[in-house]
Amino acid sequence: MLFHLLALALLLLPAPALAGVREEVAALAPAGLVFVVDAAGNELVARNADKPFVPASVTKIVTAWLAMETLGGDYRFATRFYLDDKRMLYVLGGGDPFLISEELAPLAVALVGAIGKKPINGIVIDASYYPSNLRIPGIEDTDEAYNALNSALAVNFNTIYAVRRGNNVRSAEKQTPITPLAIAQFLARGSNGTGRISLNQDPTVSLQYAGELIAAFIERAGGRVTGKISLGTVPKGLEPVYVHRQSRPLSKILTELLHASNNYVANQVFLEIGGHRLGGPVSLDKSIQVANEMLAAHGVADMHLEEGSGISRDNRFSARGLAKVLKLFAPYADLLHGHDGGMNKTGTMEGVSTLAGYADTSSHGRVRFVISLASGGDEMRYRLLRTIRSGL
Repeated sequence: MLFHLLALALLLLPAPALAGVREEVAALAPAGLVFVVDAAGNELVARNADKPFVPASVTKIVTAWLAMETLGGDYRFATRFYLDDKRMLYVLGGGDPFLISEELAPLAVALVGAIGKKPINGIVIDASYYPSNLRIPGIEDTDEAYNALNSALAVNFNTIYAVRRGNNVRSAEKQTPITPLAIAQFLARGSNGTGRISLNQDPTVSLQYAGELIAAFIERAGGRVTGKISLGTVPKGLEPVYVHRQSRPLSKILTELLHASNNYVANQVFLEIGGHRLGGPVSLDKSIQVANEMLAAHGVADMHLEEGSGISRDNRFSARGLAKVLKLFAPYADLLHGHDGGMNKTGTMEGVSTLAGYADTSSHGRVRFVISLASGGDEMRYRLLRTIRSGL
């Protein structure tokens, strides 16, 4: 009897505070969407919670959950290298999103160690793991570097970072060699000064650049490339002479993704979910199929995915659906490192300001929350989060 009385008292104790939080939320964002549930699924705040919303980059939480469940935190993207009897080097791209210069340097050393320093008579890039007509909805509307073209083989996030002074172009980072294509592209599209351009116009250009940069790193590692760079496929029956596995496990890639919010990286990961589960080549349809099946299996409804980064305005979530995903994502919550130091993820585009994640409260423990506001809500979403933290 005493136990039941104590439990009842604990349930009644936070009621005034809870009512106060609801009133403050309503006053701060009368037209906003705010949804808060505790660990048991009890709804603490539910304002406009049934209204579908554009999630923007909080979509990346869903992508991260799908990736951890499908691929696993220790998964490593692989790039395979083949050498024929004419010393033609074939590079088979596997969609690695982090083939950056710091990764290419040790890759080249290991590759030269495997094939020797005798000249390579050409490099053939095999990008068949990604269809040539692949396009991500929303990417075509922007030329930002973090929205670069997704590719089976891309280097430095499919971007070029350089310094231009008139007709002179040099690399803006000492770890990255400048290449002929990089110079030509920056002269055509880059402005004077230091800047980054995205290779999002033509897949063949980005693949050519990947081949040039790999060749430059082979030269740095003591090898030599004398032939041209071309596109093609690995001959049947040829075995790889070296397989490079990304030094970052998926868990680290996701941590960086959720913090930096790179749309290119998000969709490389999203595409791998479908490719890994259903086989290559990758496609948005395959990844969306896997996502829908997994969400349905966990009773998550009212979530419509067009792609995995949030760049598409046709993505639509419900607050309750996202809260269920946050419950599923809870074992991986430490991957989230919000800009305020909390375990949360923002989403921002014109007319959309979202925030979702976890908050520790004094009376209700760790809660899951979803906030979606109209344009101009960048600061307000954090003010609402502070209200939730302090009031509950």
